[in-house]
Formats: sequence, C-alpha cells, structure tokens
Amino acid sequence: MGVLAMQPIWAQSSSQSSAQRQAPSPAQSQTPTSSSTPSAAEARAQAQLQQAATQSGETTVQARIRLRREQRRATAIHDAYDHKYDAFLGMGYMRFTPGTNLQRLTFYAWNTDVTRYRSERFGLDLDARGNFGTAFVGLNKYNQTRPAISQFDVMAGPVYRFYLHPKYDVAVRALGGVALGNFSGDTNGLGGVALGMWPDATTFAASASLVGEYNITPAVAFRLAPEYFFTGFGYGSQVQISRGFTIGFAYRFGKQ
Repeated sequence: MGVLAMQPIWAQSSSQSSAQRQAPSPAQSQTPTSSSTPSAAEARAQAQLQQAATQSGETTVQARIRLRREQRRATAIHDAYDHKYDAFLGMGYMRFTPGTNLQRLTFYAWNTDVTRYRSERFGLDLDARGNFGTAFVGLNKYNQTRPAISQFDVMAGPVYRFYLHPKYDVAVRALGGVALGNFSGDTNGLGGVALGMWPDATTFAASASLVGEYNITPAVAFRLAPEYFFTGFGYGSQVQISRGFTIGFAYRFGKQ
C-alpha cells in the first residue's frame, strides 16, 4: 500500500523536472539571435546601396535627357546647313576715297553671290557687285562739282563657318578678283584726272569679311557681313582700304 502511494508522487516530480529542463529561461527568450536581426553596420551598408541606386537612376535619366537634347540640336543644325548651294541677294554700303586729295564718298551697291558648300562648314564663294556714288571734287573752272562714279567687282574665294547654331551661324570669308572703276563717265568728256579723281582702270580687288546669318527657316537666312575692301586704284603701288558691309537674304538649296 505504501509503495503504491509513492509511485504517483515520484511520477509527478519527474514530469516537473523534465518540464523545467525543456522551458527556456526568461533571459534566453529575450536575447535576439544574430541571424534574425541585422547589425548596425549591415543597416548602414544597405542604406548606402539604396542611396547609390537612387543616384544612379537620377543620373541615367539626366543623361537620357541631355542625349535627346543634343540629338535634337544636331538634327536642327544638319537641316539648316546641309545644303549644297547658297544664293545671296542684297545691298552694300562702303566708304571710298575717289582721289588723292578728295574726301571719302559713300558707295551704295547691289550685291549677289553663289556659294558651293563642300560640307556644313566649308564652301567656295563667287561674288559680284556694282557700287555707285557721287564724288565731291570742289569748285573748279569746269563747273563740275559732283560727278557720279561707279565701280564693278567680281571676286571669288573660300568661306568657313566656324560657329554653328540651329538659329544662326558665324563665318569668315576671303575674296579676291578684279575691280573696274569708271570715274570719267559723268565728266562731260573731261576725264576723272582733270577733276582730281583716279583715272579709269581695271585693278585688283580683295575683301575680308565676317559673315553672320540668322535663320528665318532652315532654307532662308538674313545675312549681315561687315568687311574691309581693298583695291589698287591710284598711282603706282597705292592701295585703297575701304570699310563697309553687305546686307540681304540668302537662300539655301540642294542637299549634300
């Protein structure tokens, strides 16, 4: 009877000690494992990776925007300057000395030229112009004080566009050729020399100019070209240096 009463008590104490061995302590249940929670260094590394990815994405978008802008600009430049020919018609203004001791006069001119472009930047230009003015020769016994004079020029040379923009371009141009001066046509047979002007002559002509064009459309441009103009009118090795400009419209045609 006593042995039978002790068996339940021993079984109960065995089960309690087994449960105590299996249950974790409070300290063990509250301690996190290194595999379930990232460390502070890992968190910082992850944040840096996310920031780098965001910046890379923004850089890629900006690069695409810049690329599209550059492509549009290159297309506009190509459309405006990829023409084979350029025809110009306009007028000119120039200050010219008609004689050794005479004051400068104003030449007004018509001007036309045709340019054959070998590329978007480089071309060969053929230029023709006629200049007309009135010389003041002072009081004289011939009663001729303001005879009309004229000068005609034909020149050719290279032109180079050193700056291209979809709306405008800037070029340099150098021309050389011949000039025909008529200083006696309005002197009633006296001749220009009798009135102090240069003798009628055919001599060299040269021009150095800076050419600016504003594109109204890809095929039509407004042009302004200030220039220095050189001729050999006079006596001996005299060179006349005149300043002026040409202005007008250029029409582009014929694709390269």
